[in-house]
Amino acid sequence: MQVHYQKAAASIVPQTLYVVATPIGNLSDLSLHALAVLANADLICAEDTRITQQLLCAYGLTGRLISVREQNEQSMAERVINALAAGEVVAQVSDAGTPAVCDPGARLAVRVRDAGYKVLPVAGPSAVMAALSVAGVTQSDFYFAGFLPAKNGERQERLQQWVDAEFPVVMFETPHRIKATLAQMMVLYPQRRLLLAREISKTHETYLCGTIAELQLILLNNANQSRGEMVLVLHPAVKKKNTELSAEATRIIRILVQELPTKQAAALAAQICGESKKALYDWVIAHKKQ
Repeated sequence: MQVHYQKAAASIVPQTLYVVATPIGNLSDLSLHALAVLANADLICAEDTRITQQLLCAYGLTGRLISVREQNEQSMAERVINALAAGEVVAQVSDAGTPAVCDPGARLAVRVRDAGYKVLPVAGPSAVMAALSVAGVTQSDFYFAGFLPAKNGERQERLQQWVDAEFPVVMFETPHRIKATLAQMMVLYPQRRLLLAREISKTHETYLCGTIAELQLILLNNANQSRGEMVLVLHPAVKKKNTELSAEATRIIRILVQELPTKQAAALAAQICGESKKALYDWVIAHKKQ
């Protein structure tokens, strides 16, 4: 471990802004690379310096902290650029997880890069990827929606967009809005499966997966399941099978079935018109019964 830490420390480059992912719950999730950067940074930009100070103390580190929040990110960028110009190493962290993803950091990264300095990520914990990894979705693509809108009307419009989504949707929600959100989801997609990941990597982490109604019942019977930070993974909508045949397909199968056995006629019609062989076969059987 010491060898890997030393390699990480040796790779740190002056005049660089390191965007460092920090633990989202379990402090042991801090990587050796992140530890090396925080130990050697001349300046650490924190969303909340009190929270970052606790992280540093847990590892026996000290650092020069400044607060870079959404409200002052643009103005503090100049101070960071001046530090880089002086040859310093600067680290950017948020309260938990990866900066600049639903947290401050994106504007700072742009300003630093535009000023001609490197911006490098230090990969680490991610609530999004952690939730996806246990959700049981098989698609390689997904949509990250961030925090759902606080207002009911705006949230309804956002949820409506995913009624027919054929990809998983990952979103953040707060404890005091989760019941209202589930109620809206129940109306829009009662058959869809949903993962509710709560307090990921913390002491009371739980992962609930089922239909919306099943999750509503769990939260109704156990108030503790409505507490803490939450990640929701909405499973894709089930594709509706199109069993309707085109007019051309039915015309062709009508002709062929008069001269050929049903199975052979369906197979030949499928080759001609590109329709499903099973759908053509079922159509013939249904019409024979009629």
